[in-house]
Amino acid sequence: MSRDSFSYDPQDTGDVREASRRASVRSPGRAPLDTQKSRDPAEEAPGCRDSTEVREQHPAREEQSDSRRVYYFRDRAYLLRDSQMHSLEEIGKFRVIAAADLAQFAYAGNRERMEKDIRSLAREFLVSDKTLEISQKKTLRVVTLTKAGHRLLKNTNQVPGNQSIYQGLVKRREVKHDSDLYRLYQTEAARIERGGGRPVRVILEFELMRNVNRELARLGPEKDDPERKSHIARRHGLQLLDGKIPVPDMRIEYESPEHELRHVDLELATRDYRPKGLAEKVKAGFSLYSRSEDASRLRRVLDERELTAGIFSL
Repeated sequence: MSRDSFSYDPQDTGDVREASRRASVRSPGRAPLDTQKSRDPAEEAPGCRDSTEVREQHPAREEQSDSRRVYYFRDRAYLLRDSQMHSLEEIGKFRVIAAADLAQFAYAGNRERMEKDIRSLAREFLVSDKTLEISQKKTLRVVTLTKAGHRLLKNTNQVPGNQSIYQGLVKRREVKHDSDLYRLYQTEAARIERGGGRPVRVILEFELMRNVNRELARLGPEKDDPERKSHIARRHGLQLLDGKIPVPDMRIEYESPEHELRHVDLELATRDYRPKGLAEKVKAGFSLYSRSEDASRLRRVLDERELTAGIFSL
C-alpha cells in the first residue's frame, strides 16, 4: 500500500547518557550491554512453533526481576524497566502497533503487565495511546512513539544503526493495515525460525520507496529509461514491471542456516485490492498475506487471472 506522506528519523545531537539504577554513569550515547541482549527477534533460537503462537522476543521475567535503568536525554531522566524499553523498540520499528498485539507478542499474553508499562510510558510522554474509529462500528486501540520517545530511543542506541525507527501516525485511514504489519512480521518470522533462519532487520515500504525514489531522481532526464530503472530495481532486490517498480509493504532481512543474508518481501493484501494491483504483487514475487475474512475473495481473483500464488492468513 503506497504512502504519500511520512515522518522519518530526525537526527538529534542532544547529550544522551545512561546509568544503572545505582547511578554508575556510562559514556554518552552508549547503552549498557545487558540492555542489548535478546532485544531483536533476530536473537531468538529457532524452534518449531505454530505461526499463531506467541514468539518469545524478550526474556520472560517476573515483574519484580525486570531490572530498571535510568536513561538520560538532555535535561530529563527516565527510569524504565527492560520491558518498557523493549516496547519502545518494537513500536518504533513498526511505527504503529495494536495494543492487543503488543500484549500478545511482546508480553507473552500478559495484558495486565502491558497495560501497566504503557500507562507509565504515556505519563512520561514517550508513547501515544489512542483508540481510533476504523469503521462506523469498529474502533482500534493503537500505540505509537511520540517525538520524545523517538529521540530517546534513537539517541540511546537501543536498536542497530541500520534499523529505521518511526514516530506518530501517517494516515489514519490506513491505521488498521499498518498496525497489522506487526502481526504479519511475527507470523513470517516464526516461519523463518522454523526453517533455521534468524531475522535481523525490518524494512517498511516507506524506507524502500524512499531509497528507490532518491535514486530515480538522480537520473534526471533518464529517470524513465527502462534499462536504468531496471538496474535501480535490481540493486534494491526489486523488479521493473510495466515501467513501474512495485514495493512491498515490508521486507524482512534474515540470516539463513548457511549464514547468508537473505530477504523476503511481504504484502498484506486486502479486499480493497484491485485485480490488476494484486496481479502486480504476485508477478513481483512478493509473499502474500491477508486477513482471514479477505482470503477467499483474493483467491478467487487469482484464480480468475490464472495466477499461481499462495495466500497466507494472519
